[in-house]
Amino acid sequence: MPSDAVLYQAAALCLTYPDDDFRARLPLLREAAPQLREFTDHAAVTSPQELAAHYVQVFDFKNRHSLYLSWWRDGDTRRRGMSLVRFKDVYREHGLEFSGEELPDFLPAVLEFAARTGNTDLLTEHRDGLEQLRSRLTDFGTPYACVLDAVCAALPTARAGVRR
Repeated sequence: MPSDAVLYQAAALCLTYPDDDFRARLPLLREAAPQLREFTDHAAVTSPQELAAHYVQVFDFKNRHSLYLSWWRDGDTRRRGMSLVRFKDVYREHGLEFSGEELPDFLPAVLEFAARTGNTDLLTEHRDGLEQLRSRLTDFGTPYACVLDAVCAALPTARAGVRR
């Protein structure tokens, strides 16, 4: 597994709702992805209820911090439906069928896909949205910003010919 794959998988776990499984994985996440230590250290000393409430406050009330990548490019338009189909098509091209409860453009799902396949095309195609999310999380003052900092820093630069 390439070293960035570990980071992408760890970031995926950090960006999902912080349930009991997440708390149990914190020591492993801390060791496996030192780039995320600022966040994992914060999560380790924050009560489960406070961490969960903060996650909801940051990600669930407004699209301003949307974890759905196609939203950053398409907003709530009809065009977004085609973007979601594109995510599913890319998963299928790699022998994976998306069956999650979330939409296929949910950032933790895309990060897990990148970790499993080594394919970062969906992330690089949506780099502008990731950078906007990173900036907004930083401005909001949430520890989740450091997770986006690490993801954005690990992404390769866009290649010529990559669909945008």
